[in-house]
Amino acid sequence: MAYTKESLVKELIGMGIKDRKVLDAVGKTKRELFIPRGYMEEAYANYPLYIGHGQTISQPYTVAFMIELLELKKGLKVLEVGAGSGYNAAVMSTIVGKEGKITATEIIPELAETAAKNLEKASIKNVAVVEADGSRGYAKEAPYDRIIVTAAAPELKQEWIEQLKGTGILVFPLGEQHTGQAMIKIRKKGSELIGENHGSFMFVPLRTDKNK
Repeated sequence: MAYTKESLVKELIGMGIKDRKVLDAVGKTKRELFIPRGYMEEAYANYPLYIGHGQTISQPYTVAFMIELLELKKGLKVLEVGAGSGYNAAVMSTIVGKEGKITATEIIPELAETAAKNLEKASIKNVAVVEADGSRGYAKEAPYDRIIVTAAAPELKQEWIEQLKGTGILVFPLGEQHTGQAMIKIRKKGSELIGENHGSFMFVPLRTDKNK
């Protein structure tokens, strides 16, 4: 089977992704720039791929699902915890546009370097990759309109809530590594937090300075 951007977008629609902005962004993003050379024929396959250092580039459906939950629009300021290869940030960058900005933290130095190079190859200029422990957020660029976490978090981190604007949205997989995670969406309204569970997923664990 030949995997193409067109077939991938069609598959995502069939799986329930409705936000046209997300579908268009996936269709415009060159996933082949964000995966190891050995996987080129699988660039647009709808499953995760290994990127080294015990990490994966998420299944495109999972990427689209989480970004749809974020309710992104032009001009927003986004924190991504777990840059990986840079693909997720690349998709988001198309939606927030030149007026927006994405700060992507990555705790693994080699992956932070790779993600930055991949984004440069893709000529994406509104994403900054920072080598940092994203479990603490990234206070230097706070507050954020949106925060997305692309690794399994055993608990909700207080820093994420503190660094989220009063009208912001946080999306993250909550749970331990081996039991699967619940996809949680938290909408912040001033001091009030409104949480939603959007089903079960499986992610690699969130790394911190303690378990780097």
